[in-house]
Amino acid sequence: MEQAEILLVDDELAILQMMTAVLRKEGFSKIDTAADGRSAVAACAAKTYDIVLLDVMLPDRSGLEIAPDIRRTTNAPILFLTARTSDVDKLTGFAVGGDDYIVKPFNPIEVVARMRAQLRRHLNSAKSAPAAEPVGTAYDYGRFRIDEAAGTLTVDGTETNCPALVFQLLLFFCKHPNRIFGKSELYERVWGAHSYSDDNTVMVHIHRIRERIELDPSKPALLVNVRGMGYKLCAPARESGA
Repeated sequence: MEQAEILLVDDELAILQMMTAVLRKEGFSKIDTAADGRSAVAACAAKTYDIVLLDVMLPDRSGLEIAPDIRRTTNAPILFLTARTSDVDKLTGFAVGGDDYIVKPFNPIEVVARMRAQLRRHLNSAKSAPAAEPVGTAYDYGRFRIDEAAGTLTVDGTETNCPALVFQLLLFFCKHPNRIFGKSELYERVWGAHSYSDDNTVMVHIHRIRERIELDPSKPALLVNVRGMGYKLCAPARESGA
């Protein structure tokens, strides 16, 4: 994990220096920095990063504006840094491709802990993807098909871009069809921790799944909400023999 490629994006030199020093003290050595949105997008296009720590307020384009550009070139976790604290801002951050949202002022050790948690999930997912198992790696739900080994989501015959955590959450549901899971259980089972559990995180990722697999995301028929209990993925109906 300490060999992970890290990109820090912030227009405050003091924050870049502090986080670089803390990360190096924690054993990380492959750290690049950028001070504006244009440089960050260019860096991600030129190099493969394992994680991006992205400030929201940048001098040219905001972190929220460039996140979709970064997401088009990588599925690496994106952690937003911001002084904004409203739920709307947090939901926006998740909606544009973020995986975590850290409010300034922050404890740098907590930031590193969150980065480690995201890296662990991302790197473990990358390691498991090449396994060429012929059975049990793909789940066909009619309208969509998800292949665990290939790391692909196909909707109506077309391969669809799917960020890592959205993919992992959908895969989890596919492995447990017709079972109801509450938000806290989903967070623990998919995100792998409960210390930083946030209902909004699960809700936003549910919405991002629905945008991909539902005919009408506002009226979901596949990934449904069971009032007061949680969410379940409805398995496709089996045709009975004549």
